[in-house]
Amino acid sequence: MTIASEGYVRFLGEAERLGAVPIWVHTHPGEDSWPKASRWDNEVDKQIADLFRLRSGTEYYSMLIVSPRPRCFTFTGYLQSESGNPVPFGRAWIVGDRIASVRAFDFPAPPLHAAFDRNVRAFGGGIQQTLADLCVGIVGCGGTGSAVAEQLVRLGVRDFVLCDPDQLSASNVTRVFGSFPTDIGRDKVDVVAAQLARIAPEAEIRANKSMITSEETARELCECDIVFGCTDDNAGRLVLSRLATYFLTPVIDCGVLLSSGAGGQLLGIDGRVTTLVPGQACLVCRGRIDTKRAGTELMTPGERKRLEEEGYAPALGRVEPAVVTFTTLVAATAVSELLERLVGYGPEPRPSEILLRCHDREISTNLQEPGPRHYCHPDSGKLGLGVTTPFLEQTWPQ
Repeated sequence: MTIASEGYVRFLGEAERLGAVPIWVHTHPGEDSWPKASRWDNEVDKQIADLFRLRSGTEYYSMLIVSPRPRCFTFTGYLQSESGNPVPFGRAWIVGDRIASVRAFDFPAPPLHAAFDRNVRAFGGGIQQTLADLCVGIVGCGGTGSAVAEQLVRLGVRDFVLCDPDQLSASNVTRVFGSFPTDIGRDKVDVVAAQLARIAPEAEIRANKSMITSEETARELCECDIVFGCTDDNAGRLVLSRLATYFLTPVIDCGVLLSSGAGGQLLGIDGRVTTLVPGQACLVCRGRIDTKRAGTELMTPGERKRLEEEGYAPALGRVEPAVVTFTTLVAATAVSELLERLVGYGPEPRPSEILLRCHDREISTNLQEPGPRHYCHPDSGKLGLGVTTPFLEQTWPQ
């Protein structure tokens, strides 16, 4: 059995141009079919593997077999270097208006723990298994981030990447879940990691005492299935916006703002949850990032002080008010957004932003398309572009 090369060779050149690994994909049709490689499939792989490597400029060959199932699909596949053994695909992560995780045909799900019986009764066993499979990044481990982490681990998530450069202060204890006065001075990521480990000793937790504006940290977050942005810095949100575009990583970004009048009276309690998925506007297009402040946040302390004194950089360092009631409310709204996009219990079309105006007892939602010619627009060619030089096509602090 032979496969004519005219139908696919030009795409191998395109893969080389993008620095990508092409995948040979075919189907085994029929809802009762098996997506396992046949003798003929193995023969075709032998025939084309070297050509794929040569024409795409990569050492890897990859194949994928897909079979339909009611409401979904199943698959097998692998990635193989020229000298190594095939590395099988374990699951597919589907990103869009809805998000879903599909385990490979030969990667059966383990039994669910009885502790999650109430969750299963609400959402079904498939959603509970997806939660167990997820790797979740949390950027910022303060009042909002710790509340997100607490809810996720109790829902059944067992793989976390935590990022925060700061230590716990006395005022943080009033909002950070799992913290105690004896924790003052400890790294926030360690406080939150310890709390997660108390709830789920088997959980895998990577705690990074660093900001997402560190290239090394941003690269590690690429391994996550979804990232929650719980940081209050503008520079970090710039990175999160690019991460969502270049790696198709869903980002759920949270914000809380308490505003006061001249006399100190509380005037506004505003919360925001913005979901970044392909086809929706990023935080820059929405005007949710102060780009001038972002630039100032990335300066060295000396450079920042000099420019502030000269009036060329906005002053930083103001301590914003924060209350556990409202940071927890926004965190719960963010986690609810993840659940809705997995389960699909809400109305369509799904909003990409939820605005909470607690002082008015009002909630509103909106949808916004990407700005023309911006990197998050589908026509930009940046969606799913992956690893670039420089990383995320942006400059990084040294």
